[in-house]
Amino acid sequence: MRSIDKIDLTNIGLMALSCVLAFLLPFELFLFSYAVLGPLHYLTEIGWLHQKGYYTKGKYDFVVLVALACFITLGFFKITPWFNSVTTNFIYIAFLCGIALAAIRDNTLKTLAVIAIVFSTLFVSNWAYHETFFAIYLPTIIHVFLFTALFMLYGALKNRSTIGVLSVGLLFLCAGLFFLIPAPIARAAKLEYLQLSYGGFAELNRNLINFFGLAKLNPFSAETAAQNFNTIFSSKEGFVVMRFVAFAYTYHYLNWFSKTSVIQWHKVPKPRLYFVLAVWLASVALYLYDYGVGLKWLFLLSFLHVLLEFPLNYLSISGIFSEFKKRLFGEKGAQTPIKA
Repeated sequence: MRSIDKIDLTNIGLMALSCVLAFLLPFELFLFSYAVLGPLHYLTEIGWLHQKGYYTKGKYDFVVLVALACFITLGFFKITPWFNSVTTNFIYIAFLCGIALAAIRDNTLKTLAVIAIVFSTLFVSNWAYHETFFAIYLPTIIHVFLFTALFMLYGALKNRSTIGVLSVGLLFLCAGLFFLIPAPIARAAKLEYLQLSYGGFAELNRNLINFFGLAKLNPFSAETAAQNFNTIFSSKEGFVVMRFVAFAYTYHYLNWFSKTSVIQWHKVPKPRLYFVLAVWLASVALYLYDYGVGLKWLFLLSFLHVLLEFPLNYLSISGIFSEFKKRLFGEKGAQTPIKA
């Protein structure tokens, strides 16, 4: 059996484990995965992307994405008030810039593309789902679930792995099971702690509950907060969505670490590796001390790894089309290195 097939089988096992744990303890699993696996994932992936030149055409193109991540952080913490009102536009700009930086080599064309992207915010800002898609779904569930599935599919096609293609199908099957198998109508354990710790993600759950038609929750306000929290944390609809979210995040992290032998993110100078481990341990300690403090401490890092991955997202999707084109027309497939 090829080593890549062994890795794919391992991933199927990790997928099954994530699925079972998400069914049993969705809120607890998410908080554990996000606090323990998340920081190590951010640190190791950013280091790996740095070694790969961030998959952009220019050596310093990544600076644009780093700057945008800083602006988003300023908006999140309301350090500069007006930044908060345009945070969604910064994410939108970063997403399209990620594509431009990965696709365009000529500096003049690249600059014009960035200017055009910034100018386009004048028109897309009025789109009804602008904030929902770019500020809520893109850096969360699209990043951890959809992009992970695309990485897996490209890797399977490139390596001609039947097991790999099967694992992509199983990923969606696991996600579907959360909506097909009834969830208990029970209050989550340690409700007060979960509400305080998970509060920053409650808007994601509210939108997903509405998106899947499980209930109709109005935007958070002083009048709706109690009802929204009760649905998210203490209803079968809330458990269904939380299972999906916990599964998506947990498997996203485990998928990354399971492919260490392929990605080789650990092959870095020892001082850098020690630094990564030190920051990771400090981050986990902060989460244990106060989950809210941990979220704030790692906000920039978590958003930075999402934005820096946009060029790779684009190359992965284009690579999938190239692989299909290769099979249909016998043309040469994409040779883009990929983490999945």
